[in-house]
Amino acid sequence: MMLPFVPKRPEQALPFAGLVSWSSAARLWQGQGLLTEGHHVYSYLAGAGFRFPVGFGVSLMPFRHPYDAAVQARSLALTTGQPVVAGFGPGALQLQRSVLGREYASQLGACREYLGAVRRLLDGEVLDFSGDHFEVHGQLQPYPSPPVEVGLGVLRKGAAKVAGEVADAAITWLTPAPYLAGTLAPALAEGAARAERPAPRVVAIVPVALAAGDRDPVRLALASNKPHLSLPHYQSMLRAGGLEITGDPALDARELVAHDGFLYGGEEELTEKLLAYRDAGADEVVLNVTGVSAVYGPEVAVRELAAILRHFEKASA
Repeated sequence: MMLPFVPKRPEQALPFAGLVSWSSAARLWQGQGLLTEGHHVYSYLAGAGFRFPVGFGVSLMPFRHPYDAAVQARSLALTTGQPVVAGFGPGALQLQRSVLGREYASQLGACREYLGAVRRLLDGEVLDFSGDHFEVHGQLQPYPSPPVEVGLGVLRKGAAKVAGEVADAAITWLTPAPYLAGTLAPALAEGAARAERPAPRVVAIVPVALAAGDRDPVRLALASNKPHLSLPHYQSMLRAGGLEITGDPALDARELVAHDGFLYGGEEELTEKLLAYRDAGADEVVLNVTGVSAVYGPEVAVRELAAILRHFEKASA
């Protein structure tokens, strides 16, 4: 499940850490934090006694050199004693210009170089690499650690092909299940075949909310995803998935709900919709109740996650 907010203080994450530890949830995920940094939050939780597999979906490449990304990911695995999924993505063009002073000359080329370098460093290789986007000369100090998977945020076919070539995990966000099955999964397989390697596993981060009489699903979808709906690469992905995206946030949020980009319904209905991601090829489905947390608060969000997990466990049994 996803930590549905960026904590101002790391102890605010404790109820969600407890739920991961005491339920069937397999991993806690975070997105890119700009207030508190995700590696620090996970380290705090480990110090508080909560040690479980963790993931990042996704950290933004402009903020970290590949060598530092590899050091941080392995350091977290050593600190927690648990597996880590270190997911990365290039971020929006404006972010790249703000941090780097320029855009990556090739978005896909930058992803291919970055993930390739991080993976090879984690594998213990000595790198003497000068690419079109990054230079990496060195090696991580050899030391055994729990496994670290390197993931790529995937929205469209091009990124999926790159993930097939170099990633351990392809991480989707806001992606309807039919688009995952019909567009992304074949592209992942194509990239993997080109690189003569197994296809990466698929992690689908899915925004969800339980239905209730006093709830407006469009409001919840907006609270969860309004910034993403304004970004061209998300708009392009959703249009390719069959949604009529107009640039009007309220109308686009309504489309998300109508086409199950944002999952809304009772416990049984939500379970069926989540199982559709499994059938579409997802190996790991991440429950994201960011909208619930934003509108009703973290206490409601953690209870909502617990309810969804309990029902899912019963349905799976």
